[in-house]
Amino acid sequence: MAQAEMKSLGDLRGLDRAAILLLVLGEEHGQALWESLDDDELRKVSLAMSTLGTVPASLVEQVLAELAGQTNRLTVVGDYERTHDLLSKLLPKDRVGPIMEEIRGPAGRTIWQRLSNVQDHLLANYLKTEHPQTVALILSRIKAEHSAKVLSMLPEDFATDVMLRILQLDTVSKDTLDQVEDSLRTNFIANLSQTTRRDAHDLLAEIFNSFDRSNESKFMEALERSAYKSAEKIRALMFTFEDITKLDPNSAQTLVRSIDKADLAKALKGASDATKTFFTSKMTARAATMFTDEMSSLGPIRLKEVDEAQQKIIMTAKNLADKGEIIIAKSGNEEDVVLE
Repeated sequence: MAQAEMKSLGDLRGLDRAAILLLVLGEEHGQALWESLDDDELRKVSLAMSTLGTVPASLVEQVLAELAGQTNRLTVVGDYERTHDLLSKLLPKDRVGPIMEEIRGPAGRTIWQRLSNVQDHLLANYLKTEHPQTVALILSRIKAEHSAKVLSMLPEDFATDVMLRILQLDTVSKDTLDQVEDSLRTNFIANLSQTTRRDAHDLLAEIFNSFDRSNESKFMEALERSAYKSAEKIRALMFTFEDITKLDPNSAQTLVRSIDKADLAKALKGASDATKTFFTSKMTARAATMFTDEMSSLGPIRLKEVDEAQQKIIMTAKNLADKGEIIIAKSGNEEDVVLE
């Protein structure tokens, strides 16, 4: 089409408009459009582009304005299949696979992360109406601290039943996980496939570590009545505040440097003399004297404050262990196990 004939938008064919758009987008921004065309479309639009000649700026603006107006009326459907098809056309296969795997799972990782951020009482109110087996599956896949708080808000018999079911959890099929995820999205998340089995005793040990002292005692006694051997194993796996005294010298020094001394002063109010000596021995004589005076000046404090301070220090130790900065060792029935 000669330039003299291009007086208005109505004079342009669809192929001409597509050619103008691709020229405006250029190589960098138009690549995705080019790669989405099949061979026949490529031939037709290339022919139209090669015969455009010089297109006046006013006509280019009309083409872009028309496109902008059309997009306001377009219905766009985005789903896994369409996303996969588009990425497959734009990216190498070795890049598409990992991206789509992240979107799809494993086993809906996003839903479990979101669940761990739901307020404790809201999740507890929802779960208390669910089957204990479903609750066991859900609590086994969210953060242990969150599970501990939720369990403590459930009726004691129900919570004990859930813990027993966690102990018996086997590898969960992807279909089962998908059903649970769909139910959570539809019935819970909307209203406000990781299938690797985790050791159930280790999981419950972490949950018990996150209980306050009264709930830990209450649920441990309940578990001992129903599954004594499992309770014993869980108790052996638990990392308590007193276990910090088993750290090697280097790990102990690292931990002492990393914790808040005000938290330590509160935590030691409920600790044994041996534990107090362990911590002060890692300080200089002057620092130890000042710390002891600070601890004495606190006077009586509530047991809840002691528990909270000890829990902070336990979590600091675990975080340091996760980073490889200290080593936490527990004596089990047969051999020492490095906790992760």
